[in-house]
Amino acid sequence: MGRLTVLAACSLALFSIAVSGPTTPAQAQEQFVYCKADAKRLCHGVRPGGGRILQCLKAQENELTVGCGKELQRLKARMGK
Repeated sequence: MGRLTVLAACSLALFSIAVSGPTTPAQAQEQFVYCKADAKRLCHGVRPGGGRILQCLKAQENELTVGCGKELQRLKARMGK
């Protein structure tokens, strides 16, 4: 697994933990399993941290895979946006 993919997954997992409350890191990482490849493909030059990967994915939502799009929609619903 590439370094960027791992960093993107960790960034998304940490964001998920902060938004949804207490979960285990494994559960948080599983929540964004469909966005890993999209983050690697669409956000390869984006430095992880501070929600930058998530912002990148949102900015390119027309290019997301169906699975990642659904994950981001669930995240929006949980955040009330």
